[in-house]
Amino acid sequence: MEASKEYHFLVSALTKFNSAGETRDIVGWLKERAEKSRMTVERIPFSEMRKWHFEDHTGNLAHDSGKFFSIEGISVETNFGSKPRWMQPIINQPEIGILGILAKKFDGVLHFLMQAKGEPGNINTVQIAPTLQATRSNYTGAHGGKSPPYLEYFRQRGGKTLLDTLQSEQGARYLRKRNRNLIIQTSENVEVLPDYCWLTLGQIYELMKLDNVVNMDARSVLGTISLDVPELHGVPIGEQVAAIRKVDSVAAKHVPLDVDPFTEHVIASELSTCKPVHDVDAIVSWMTELKSQTRLDVCPMPLKQVANWTIGTHEISHDDKRFFSVIAVSVEAGNREVSSWTQPIIKPQQEGLVAFVTKEIDGVLNLLVQAKVEPGNLDLLEMAPTIQCLTGSIRDAAAEDLPPLLSWALESPVDCFESSTMQSEEGGRFFLEQNRNLIIKAGDRTHAEIPDNYIWMTVGQVKTFTKYNNHVNAQARCLMMGLGFTRAQG
Repeated sequence: MEASKEYHFLVSALTKFNSAGETRDIVGWLKERAEKSRMTVERIPFSEMRKWHFEDHTGNLAHDSGKFFSIEGISVETNFGSKPRWMQPIINQPEIGILGILAKKFDGVLHFLMQAKGEPGNINTVQIAPTLQATRSNYTGAHGGKSPPYLEYFRQRGGKTLLDTLQSEQGARYLRKRNRNLIIQTSENVEVLPDYCWLTLGQIYELMKLDNVVNMDARSVLGTISLDVPELHGVPIGEQVAAIRKVDSVAAKHVPLDVDPFTEHVIASELSTCKPVHDVDAIVSWMTELKSQTRLDVCPMPLKQVANWTIGTHEISHDDKRFFSVIAVSVEAGNREVSSWTQPIIKPQQEGLVAFVTKEIDGVLNLLVQAKVEPGNLDLLEMAPTIQCLTGSIRDAAAEDLPPLLSWALESPVDCFESSTMQSEEGGRFFLEQNRNLIIKAGDRTHAEIPDNYIWMTVGQVKTFTKYNNHVNAQARCLMMGLGFTRAQG
């Protein structure tokens, strides 16, 4: 009988090499593709944008076709957090896009067809992206260009579906935006185009150790993969990798003998039989109670009426120069479906910070998960990282406006950090935006410091809730990739 698909995910996660070479070879290939992409990005005034306009009656910034996305205004009132009301611009993109990754086995190990994709907002131009990353306007040809490569695998669905969920985008920037996250396994011979290569999940984890290499959309899809393995139920933490190698000849060939202790604890925390602090019913009740107490009123309003924001010739910005601004760019690209275009894009005022605090409870690794309200959420609250500070949230903020538990990121000693990297936001909508991504050990901090809208969950429990729509936010899904799998060092 064939092993579970999760088992194949785990073997792929622990396999660090393939014909594409080591991590440094993939990074070299990525730089080569960046040089050949010939993408140039120039800031321009709004008046020089083609096929975009400010609506006379609202001031909203929209595409002439009525498709793609628009920049509109909202007013927000809530009883959650320290700020009861505000106004802001927001991206309105009601269509559902596709973030699709094609998977195939080579030498018995599951590989993923990843794209070296250039985006106008990327810090280093080209990053590792899903096989298909397309809005509905893109894949239906609203831009007048070619169809994106490999679209047929995700529209005709001829392969085996390994993952298929609707996931939210950033609730502070998008108004109720969702994308379909897909992994499709094929057995067909696939032509690999120059901007694509097959990578194991373990190789992608290795690339996650580097700053701004794996893009947000790839992290969103791969961060939801469940590694729960029935064969490991009841196996002690220190014997799990040995057990995998013993029962599977493919694993014995590709999976290293030694992994670091944190990796072992991540694997154990994925297992559905591990002992959690709270069972799933208790977590659902916790979320339901918070939602029943939360009020969030979000009303659309004309962009030109948004208080404390000014529409200028070159940017839409907050009067205090905080949070973010909206600018316009002109893009030239040699390897995209459309070779040149102009568009609005969100520009941050500073880098952000997102972090999961971890703690071993009764021998099981747990993540401290926050229930967070954001104005673009479809259902009031979503599960978020322990700390989530978007641009402008820390600088010049009053003490009462600082995120809870921020001191855990700012004051913890260096040996409490399991992972620390800079990771980009999605470069098609956000301009040179990056966040410090942290995985932090709680150390000896106590439960008494934790607010009511926080709860300890195992890695497997968080992954379980990613199977359901609009439960785990984009930052949390992406940060799950930061847990990573690293080989033990001598």
